[in-house]
Amino acid sequence: MKPTLEIGQRILVNRFIFHLTEPQPGDVVVFHPPEAVAGAGPECGAVPRQGQSCPRPAIRESGETFIKRIVAGPGDEVSIRRGIPIINGKRSLPDGYEITPCGLAGQGCDLPVPIKVPPGHYFVMGDNRGQSDDSRFWGPLPEEWLIGKAFATYWPLNRIGGL
Repeated sequence: MKPTLEIGQRILVNRFIFHLTEPQPGDVVVFHPPEAVAGAGPECGAVPRQGQSCPRPAIRESGETFIKRIVAGPGDEVSIRRGIPIINGKRSLPDGYEITPCGLAGQGCDLPVPIKVPPGHYFVMGDNRGQSDDSRFWGPLPEEWLIGKAFATYWPLNRIGGL
């Protein structure tokens, strides 16, 4: 999640917020990734077409914990150009949103064939696009796999602040 978060940085997570409100694009969320990311089973729930992100998630969640940014919600069409999400045909970067450039040669940087995010799912991506294992490779994330929304950092002291 560089540059938003550095390795070893500690965060605070609201585990109850999604009982009260819907997750939104731009939210930094903590979740369980598909089991395949932990090394078991296929990574994507369907074979993507050439130039397309994974269209369906793997079936089972793992016990690991990841942190990524929601870039699209249920019903949105998503494609990727130069590491930037194109949501419903429009370049989409929320206010204050920074990403590490993906570069044209990076895997998953250009996936121009759109997929539609299914109901009850979210498309998540890491801010460090060239090094992120995310929805581009394992599909939209089921809402029930979300743990909570990250809202602040508390360590190290020189990086204390909101997300």
